Amino acid sequence: MYSTLSPAFRILIAISLAFLLCSCGQNQKSEYFVLQVIDEQTGRGVPLVELKFPNEVTYWTDSAGVAAINEPSLNGHEVFIAIRSHGYEYPKDTVIGRGASVKIEPGRVRQLEMHRTMIAERLYRLTGAGIYRDSVMAGFPIPVTESQLKGKVLGQDTVSAAIYQGEIFWIWGDTIGPNYWNFSVSAATSDLQDDPDVRVNYRYFIDSEGRSKEMLPLQGKKGLVWIEGLIPMMDEGGQERLIATYTRQDGLKFPDECGLALFDEAKQIFQPWVQTSCTKEHYSSHPFLHDDHWYLYPWLRIPNNWNAIQNPAQWQEREVQLPANAKRVSSVVWNEYRQRWILLFENLGNVYYAEAVQPEGPYGETVKIIHHDNYNFYNVVSHPFFNKENGKVIYLEGTYTNAFTNAREKTPRYNYNQIMYRLQLDDLRLQAAQQ
Repeated sequence: MYSTLSPAFRILIAISLAFLLCSCGQNQKSEYFVLQVIDEQTGRGVPLVELKFPNEVTYWTDSAGVAAINEPSLNGHEVFIAIRSHGYEYPKDTVIGRGASVKIEPGRVRQLEMHRTMIAERLYRLTGAGIYRDSVMAGFPIPVTESQLKGKVLGQDTVSAAIYQGEIFWIWGDTIGPNYWNFSVSAATSDLQDDPDVRVNYRYFIDSEGRSKEMLPLQGKKGLVWIEGLIPMMDEGGQERLIATYTRQDGLKFPDECGLALFDEAKQIFQPWVQTSCTKEHYSSHPFLHDDHWYLYPWLRIPNNWNAIQNPAQWQEREVQLPANAKRVSSVVWNEYRQRWILLFENLGNVYYAEAVQPEGPYGETVKIIHHDNYNFYNVVSHPFFNKENGKVIYLEGTYTNAFTNAREKTPRYNYNQIMYRLQLDDLRLQAAQQ
């Protein structure tokens, strides 16, 4: 599996291993004892691993699988650490749980392997502060050099993306900052050349205070403003424009306003453009172009025409045949490797995969590819612009949150943020869905 990693990430692993070997061989004057948890299949660090001490002190690995531990009272002592993570399992099961006894030695590094029980591989956290916090504290190299608080963003909910003017244009729903909330859409751009195995380097649209700014401000109107999906389209003059479907509503209630917004290049914000009737609740959309139509969802398409998109009477409802357990469709994309349409959908933290010859279906058997223990992972989307090996390797992300679950605790730093996963479509465990 190591050969499937990108050259950039292989170099990063090599550098990190060199640091590990150096640290293990010398008694460095560091205040931290470092644990790095890796995927036994790929050798890559596993993010989002809980490391719990007997006295309930808990650490979480960062996006490199690193936890920098500072417990002076335990220095020099053997300590049992319980180890668990969504979709991964520590192989050693003891009478007090799965975990390992380790000697806490500041300046030393220990590496632990976990077995991945789900098909998709968790890569890193995309949004929020301190994505590589523990690696920085341990003095390890990280794949980013920018601020650890880009756009003053601590958390972001639900992403949609589109290729616009040669870049990736990203939008999110509600955004949490250190001392602010943005309920009117956040946005950023990034380069198509970014390696999804390593990172996405967001360039946030910010306000005068450096905060992720309101991208669809509806002056004088109350409620949450959410963009459903992004559609790049040529206007009558042959200029590429960026259109967004949006809603405004009071929390999770039925929308008070629905319509289309248009990105204003001069003002660098979206502005309301066409008002439409609100006929359904807000439903995140990841539009795709097929047969000269933009599909907002498998069941709703619009001609790829500047005038048609402004006239809801030309929006076409379609009959669809979805899997019986697909209660919440997240993403549909065409895949070159499979020569099929790939459907992703989630159900309370579990993500499923299915295929069809047409985007409307019928879709075949479903296979669970991502699992979370009593935690949510919703509005999952696959990004075909990141695909590798002609679509054999795909990348998907979703919102990791305790919302709509009975989770007792919120995961520090990770909660209410986006997490990237990688899926190998030649994995034999997907065969049931690939008939």
